[in-house]
Amino acid sequence: MTAFSPRNNANFSPRKDAKPATYLKETRGENFFSSDLNMQRVLERIAPDMLERNFERLSDFGKWVGGELDEQAAYSDRHAPPELQTHNKLGEKKSHVLFNPRYEEAHQEAYKRGVIGLAFKDKEPEPHLLSFTMGYMLSQSDISVHCPVTMTGAVAYVLDKFAPPEVRAEFLKDMTRMDGQTKTGGTWATELHGGSDVGATTTVAHTADDGKVTLHGLKWFTSNANSGLALATARPEGAPEGSKGLGLYLVPSHLKDGGQNRYSIRRLKDKLGTKGLATGEIDLEGAEVIEVAAPPNGLKMMMEALEYSRIHNAVGAAGVQRRAFLEAASWASHRKAFGKEIINYPMVQNELLDLMVRAEASTAIAFEAAKTFDVALKDDTQRPWLRLATALAKYRTAEDGVQSAKKALEIVGGNGYTEEFPTARQYRDAMVLTVWEGPANIQALELLRLVAGREPGDKIFVDKITAVADALPPQLDAEKALLQKGLAETVNALAYLRQNPKDGDRFARKLMDHMADVLCGALLAEEAAHDLTLNDARKALVAKRYLDKAFGPKELKLDAAPELAHIHFKEIVSYAPIPPEKLGYAAPAGDAAKPLKAKPRQP
Repeated sequence: MTAFSPRNNANFSPRKDAKPATYLKETRGENFFSSDLNMQRVLERIAPDMLERNFERLSDFGKWVGGELDEQAAYSDRHAPPELQTHNKLGEKKSHVLFNPRYEEAHQEAYKRGVIGLAFKDKEPEPHLLSFTMGYMLSQSDISVHCPVTMTGAVAYVLDKFAPPEVRAEFLKDMTRMDGQTKTGGTWATELHGGSDVGATTTVAHTADDGKVTLHGLKWFTSNANSGLALATARPEGAPEGSKGLGLYLVPSHLKDGGQNRYSIRRLKDKLGTKGLATGEIDLEGAEVIEVAAPPNGLKMMMEALEYSRIHNAVGAAGVQRRAFLEAASWASHRKAFGKEIINYPMVQNELLDLMVRAEASTAIAFEAAKTFDVALKDDTQRPWLRLATALAKYRTAEDGVQSAKKALEIVGGNGYTEEFPTARQYRDAMVLTVWEGPANIQALELLRLVAGREPGDKIFVDKITAVADALPPQLDAEKALLQKGLAETVNALAYLRQNPKDGDRFARKLMDHMADVLCGALLAEEAAHDLTLNDARKALVAKRYLDKAFGPKELKLDAAPELAHIHFKEIVSYAPIPPEKLGYAAPAGDAAKPLKAKPRQP
């Protein structure tokens, strides 16, 4: 694929230097930033200053991800997963996870490149959006590295914003350093009997006469089990049952004297995917900890960490879809069957269009949550929208990530099913994104709290989508009609739930699926309106295809004319601009020389 360089001046615009993409036979070795013109255009629209400051950094990161990191991921997954050592050479009980050097080096390399540290600089920190963007690229090659990066960022975020000043001063710097010695993070909430029911936590926090706090219990599913600093939920002795009785504690792996803290890793999980990552069961055997939040705020603080992680989960799942499309398009461009490359066959084109549209929708909704995270840090009134967008993004991107990985494997065929091709690993690894940080049912319960409980999430959602629809230019009237149709169904469903809250559990997941489609369609239409002002109608076809599938007629019409997306297939999959007049879009009456301006939407 073609790459381009930034302009270090006020006219900086990656778009105007971009050339149509071509697909190489091997995706490994690609620059996963330079080749991803859609992601660049999203950033250029929502965070142009951040993109310009970090263009070269992101390009270097994309080159590393598409090359060295991807090679390491395949090696660690197939040949050198982590091993647990439970005792030292003297027979003493000392838990230690042994990684192959390539994984350890790659993991620290991500921190050296600023994936977490840049957002926590003392002077002029970057927005967390930069970390989320890097996470989007990481998951295209190795979710086993992206996962611990996610939790390291989550712990650092909680320490930075919510921990007592003395705790922040002592521990935050170790988690945000960029010298190859970063202490990585973990979030320990899941227990054997509770799963997502964190309020059922049985781990006990004991406070001694000297004020020292120790934890006693079992954490059942701890990713990045060898973390240097972890957040754990526990119930202080005498605290009430339920979530209000929980505190939140920082668990260092080693004590100040250098000795190992008093907890042990029982075993490492034998998982379907993410085999390069150490996920374990941890016995807390009097581990010395530091209180971050006392009851009743412990679970609330842990949910802050999980909200951060859910956004990383969403951008990671969008990244999986980008890699799925890249693998499928590269294979189809070079694989010949029956005398020509299979990308020339309509059925293959149909699958590739679906992969691309799905990936761009997921990128849109994931980056909506990502940018809102930074907005909400400065404006607390945006927190309900952040929670709502995050729940919908986490659900939609994870579900579509699995389906996209499956489709890519199918297009590559028998080779894609073998472990020699990245499609097999991507498919296995993508499955975890549906269960990490809460499965779909948990996101649906969060949605219910926001739209059918005390929060005014229903009004916020309707107002957001209405604002997008009202701002769409006349060229997108058909897409606007479909979006309004989906919104009208949403309004009816939300009104019903307000009147019949007892039915919430039955319909929450269906409602979540529908609202995710509405939000994705709205965001794609908003992107399309922006691009029309630049005389490019490519995104309009992407939005049209998504909205047609979500809210258009469902009857089978074999005699229907070819879709515009098929007619302009080559331009769409190569990110080539499509002049609006090619689609029959008329210029605004009385001002034919000027493109339509879409009204800006406030975040």
